[in-house]
Amino acid sequence: MKILVGLSGGVDSTVAALILKQQGYEVIGATMSIWGKDGMAAKSGHKNACYGPDEIEDIEAARQIANNLEIPYHVCNCVEQYEKIVLENFRSEYVQGRTPNPCIWCNAYVKFGALPQMAKLDGIEFDKFATGHYARVEEKDGKFLLKRGVAPKKDQSYFLYRLQQEQLKNLILPLGGYTKDEIRQIAKDNGLDVAEKPDSQDFYGGDYNELLQLEENPGNIVNPEGKILGTHKGIWNYTVGQRKGIGISSTEPLYVLELRKDSNEVVIGPADKTFKKSLIATNLSWVSGEPLKEELQVSAKIRSTQQPVPAIVRPIDDNHIEVIFDDMQKSIAIGQSAVLYDGDIVLGGGVIDSAK
Repeated sequence: MKILVGLSGGVDSTVAALILKQQGYEVIGATMSIWGKDGMAAKSGHKNACYGPDEIEDIEAARQIANNLEIPYHVCNCVEQYEKIVLENFRSEYVQGRTPNPCIWCNAYVKFGALPQMAKLDGIEFDKFATGHYARVEEKDGKFLLKRGVAPKKDQSYFLYRLQQEQLKNLILPLGGYTKDEIRQIAKDNGLDVAEKPDSQDFYGGDYNELLQLEENPGNIVNPEGKILGTHKGIWNYTVGQRKGIGISSTEPLYVLELRKDSNEVVIGPADKTFKKSLIATNLSWVSGEPLKEELQVSAKIRSTQQPVPAIVRPIDDNHIEVIFDDMQKSIAIGQSAVLYDGDIVLGGGVIDSAK
């Protein structure tokens, strides 16, 4: 069986390819090229980011890895898809005063979508696609389940909740049963130079304003009662839950509570004002392919670094759900994703539209 492995030049994808080769698969390496030189392409950025001008170095690193593993290697041009799907969504959401998660859109529609599609258009023959994500895929009664990785701190299933059944059917995730330390040890034991290579820390390493390409839009910074405390140069420079860099002096720590596009206001307040009991999510995606029909007890995550917490989810209509948490949650950011779990199984989720 031929397996196409998405190689990033990092330790995770490298060991994924190694494991599959050791299991007897015919492994092919492929890297998606996403750094555009025109249009919305930014001017800087730095290392340890997925999107940036040092992409050429990552590609050469991946090429060397493929040579060391003695597997074929290809570069697939996904620049157009990345700019249209990821960067345009990123810019549009920030303009609306929302905080998007570009990694989720990249995974669902570029890395697991455009990359294998472009590989086939380039004439690369393969049976299944694999990556170095820490998550698991299992088949049960003709359905494919997306499950959390066994290492809670490294689990990346949150980023994959928008994958569909057809994608899961053709997907292998070799690292889902490992911890990060185990993967680095495998790399060391096999003499791979990437064993200690740092992980990517963000999707872009430079100033987000380089990607947004927006002119300043001054407005007021206010407290929850509407009192003006200062001014800002654009609501997109702030995120809900932000504490540092607000520029307002106070005897107690202040946090960004809300970004109001209509009035162009940044609302700030004390820590106790950051907690919310529930949220509404839209733009839903269900891994099983079947939407939620009734109220359900679940676990939920509102950010990638959070462990799932108990909640009740209620369907509102075909494209809206309400998630009510057992305990109040801090800094629910509009534009981020709420991902729902039944134990280790990813049910699906949606983009947070409001919270209260």
